[in-house]
Amino acid sequence: MTDRPLIGISTYLLDEARWGHHWHLPAALLPAGYHRLTQRAGGLAALLPPDDPARAPETLRRLDGLVVAGGPDLDPARYGAVAEPSTDAVTATSRERDAWELALIDAALAAELPLLGICRGSQLLNVARGGTLLQHMEGHRGTPGVFGEHEIKPVPGTRLASLVPEAVTVPAYHHQAVAELGAGVIASAHAADGVVEALELPDAGNFALGVQWHPEMGEDLRVMRGLVAAAAG
Repeated sequence: MTDRPLIGISTYLLDEARWGHHWHLPAALLPAGYHRLTQRAGGLAALLPPDDPARAPETLRRLDGLVVAGGPDLDPARYGAVAEPSTDAVTATSRERDAWELALIDAALAAELPLLGICRGSQLLNVARGGTLLQHMEGHRGTPGVFGEHEIKPVPGTRLASLVPEAVTVPAYHHQAVAELGAGVIASAHAADGVVEALELPDAGNFALGVQWHPEMGEDLRVMRGLVAAAAG
């Protein structure tokens, strides 16, 4: 490929972040692993801070592919549930991010733009199609702020299996997971305890995949290379 595809990556939105000793300001930011993974896989990375959801289609017209990044728990009201004590507190900034990323997913699917959801992004992809989430489970995160590892097994015949055909150990940190799959969504990998670790939309018309683990924290480029290849067209 002569021109690397431009991959947009959604960002966190924080009420306050700190620079140096004196600056404490609202911020849109993202762990560097996301843009570095995109670049290592052959893409150009562009960060997408939350915006008016109505602008999502216009935003995506400038891009070749989309990554919806990990982050805090989705507002359970988005899938018709009441927040349990274990679910992250819903704030104005988290609601803003929820609305923006769901609009990005809807616009990407409508435009058949290659799409990869990572952790929260995978859950959002399921919810965007009418699916639900399990608000808490044990065993998929350990020490707060420290990524763990576990094995995932791809489902044969899926897009995920075409990229990662064998069982692999992946970096992971999550306490929520897919419960009921949304319309047209299939599971394409599972953990040993049966938790859905990847999902996809085989009839979306283009690359539409979500992984529950965090490829940006590892060395395996295959999932991101799949997105970049699809974005390169």
